Order: sequence, then C-alpha cells, then structure tokens
Amino acid sequence: MSSRLLATPSLAGPALTELQARFPGLQLAPFRSPAWHAALPEAEALVVVLSEPLTEADLAAAPRLKVIGTYSVGVNHLPVAACQARGIAVANTPGVLTDATADLALALLLALTRRLAEGEALVRSGTWRGWAPDQLLGTGLAGKDCGILGSGPIGLAFARRVQALGMTPLFWSRDGRGGLVDFGTGRAPRLPLADLLPRSAVLSLHCPLTEQTRGLLDRAALEQLPAGAAVINTARGGILDENAAIDLLESGHLGGVGLDVYDGEPQIQPRWLTAPRTVLLPHLGSATVETREAMARQLCDGLAAALG
Repeated sequence: MSSRLLATPSLAGPALTELQARFPGLQLAPFRSPAWHAALPEAEALVVVLSEPLTEADLAAAPRLKVIGTYSVGVNHLPVAACQARGIAVANTPGVLTDATADLALALLLALTRRLAEGEALVRSGTWRGWAPDQLLGTGLAGKDCGILGSGPIGLAFARRVQALGMTPLFWSRDGRGGLVDFGTGRAPRLPLADLLPRSAVLSLHCPLTEQTRGLLDRAALEQLPAGAAVINTARGGILDENAAIDLLESGHLGGVGLDVYDGEPQIQPRWLTAPRTVLLPHLGSATVETREAMARQLCDGLAAALG
C-alpha cells in the first residue's frame, strides 16, 4: 500500500481528506503498530499527536521523510534537533487553540473553587435535602492575585478572563526581563518566581515544557504559595511535581488542584484518583469542534507546504 502520507489519527473535519486528494497515498495506522512500522520507509509526511513520541530511530527508519505534523502546539514529543539536522520540516498548530484552552483553564478554576463536581455529584446521588447555609462552601476570586506562568497567547487570554472576574493578573519573568506585560485589556507586572508565588492565590500554568520548566513547580516552589492556593495546569505534565502537589493537598497547604494534563499521560499518578479537592480532566484544552477543525486545517496546510 502506498504511504506517502502516514497518519496515526483521523483529524477532525475534511482537511486530511482534502490533503489526500492533492497528495495521494494516505495510510492511517495506529502508532507503532506493525502497519505503521511497515509504512515508515515510504512515508514522506508523518502525522502524530502529542501522546505519540517519536525518536531518532523512527527518523532513521523513514529515509524519505520530508515533514512531521503534530496535532498540537507543543513539539516536546518530537526529536526536533534531529529533524533540523535532516532538513525535515515540523508542522504544528499554534494560535488557533488559544481561546479554547484559556476557556478550559477558567472552567477548571471555577469548577475547583466553586466545588462544581461535588455539587453535581450530590444532586445525582439523590440525597440532596435542599439549600443549607454551610453546604459546599467555595472560595471567592475577586480581589485576589492570579499568577500566570507564561505570557504567550494562552497566558494572555487567561489573564483577560481572570481580570473579568476581578482578579489581578501577575506574570512570571522566565527570562528575567521584568517590566509589564500588555495582555490586551490591561498591563500586569512580570515577576521572578520567588516574588510571584507568595502572592498567587491562584497559579495557572501556560508555559511550554522545556529543560528550563521541567520540574519548575517542585515541592519548595509549591510551599511558597499562600495557604489555600489553587493550582491549574492546562499546559504540560512534567512542569508540576505531582507527588509534591498531592502531599500539599493532603496536608491542607494547597486549596485545590485542577488538571487537564499529566506527567506520562495517558497514564496518570494513581494518587490523583483519591486526592482531595481536585478536578481532573482528560486533556480537553483544545476540544471544541471549531478548534480541532482549525488545527487540522493549519496542520494540513503545513504538510502541503513542505511536500510542495
């Protein structure tokens, strides 16, 4: 079977089918299946998702490869340096998922602080006995500081959303520049981590997973957050020390953790399943019809440009 285009997922919308019409030879095969390995030697374009890490050995098995497309913004699951050395283009999907991911981060924050999962579970249990003064009391957000790790498009979009709730955004100064960040509806200071963390009643992660950010929020960092702080991660697993976060939830230092991403996903740390004050989602950041179709379109445009 011809496999000029080798893809592991079938993308949302018509973009992949339209690409096939222009560059015949599409084969869909599960990642690392026998069919996938058999198709690699003829593949000129390869499409993966972020949970499908490629290695230099995969590149060596694909001598005709011209482009790798990933159905994601992040490329930390790809051997980028090896691709550059071989002249293999990398196509990803920045920009189009900004609003969807920022919306989900806000949804996690509100679900966590207003105890929405617990409230729905109570109603569905059939045991709810009506309004009570102390029933499922949550935590207000207005007037509090929100630390944001990352001043890219998603971090800026999240800042606009929490500002609308009456919070004050603060940004992390990853490169030490300091100054102010213009997030569209206001400006906020860029602070060193040691200054940001003690002020952050909410800490939301919107930075890429790099050698600099891996393990950035370790136990010592998390302990600098004020008591009762909420941590939201819609960026990448690996930035947050998950065992330390669970320990601090159990001790009561952290007020809650909302996660859409996990270190080693789709496998997750089993302790999360019983950890208190958590909201856990299955990586839904870009999961709207409009966003996934736009991602597919952008990805396939990148593949077409590389294939010529």
